[in-house]
Amino acid sequence: MKRRRDTVTSYQLPVTGPAGPTGNWQLVAGSQSAEPAPARAADVTLRPARVSDMRQVEPMINRFAKGNLMLPKTPEQLARNFREFIVAVDAENRVIGCGALRIYNETLAELASLAVDESAHGLGIGRKLVERLLDEARDLGLRTVFALTLQELFFHRLGFRTVNKEMFPLKVWADCRMCPKLHACDEVAVAIELPVASYQ
Repeated sequence: MKRRRDTVTSYQLPVTGPAGPTGNWQLVAGSQSAEPAPARAADVTLRPARVSDMRQVEPMINRFAKGNLMLPKTPEQLARNFREFIVAVDAENRVIGCGALRIYNETLAELASLAVDESAHGLGIGRKLVERLLDEARDLGLRTVFALTLQELFFHRLGFRTVNKEMFPLKVWADCRMCPKLHACDEVAVAIELPVASYQ
C-alpha cells in the first residue's frame, strides 16, 4: 500500500500515519465551541465497534485521507464493514481510536485502519488496539497478520518483522491497484506469524 491505501495509521504511535484528528470533538452551542477534557488511560475502554460508532470513525479516517495517509471511506462503506473494527472509547463514550482486522482467507488477515485521536496521544492506545486485534486473529485460527506502514519499528516492538509486499497478492489486487501511488509506494510490509490454536 502507499499512503493512500487503507493502511495502519496513527500520529500518536509509529504507525503508517497520524493518530489523530477526528472532526475535532467540538461541542457546539450557537457560535461557541468547547474542547472536551483529554482522555486518561484509566478511562479508555476497547470494545467491538457498533454501527453507530462509524459516525465518529468516518471523520477520523477521512481527515487522514485528506493528507494522503489513508483511502477515504464513505459512511456506507464503514457501515457495511463495521464488524471488522474495534474501537477505543473514553469515559464519555467518544471514539478516540479504531482498528480493523480484514480477513483475506482462512489463514491471512490484515491489520488496517489503525487510528488514534490526537487528544489521546501518549496513552498506549495504538499498542492496545494492535494487541486486541492479534488476540482476535488467534481466536479465529489465523496464521499470519500483516500491515503496511511507514513506521515499521513500532510493529517490530510488537513482534512483527519486515517482509516483502509481494507476499500478499490478495492485498495488492484488492487495494493497491487502485492507489495513485501504486508504482511509487513508500510503505513497508510487516507481518507476524501466530501460533496454531489448540482446542481441547
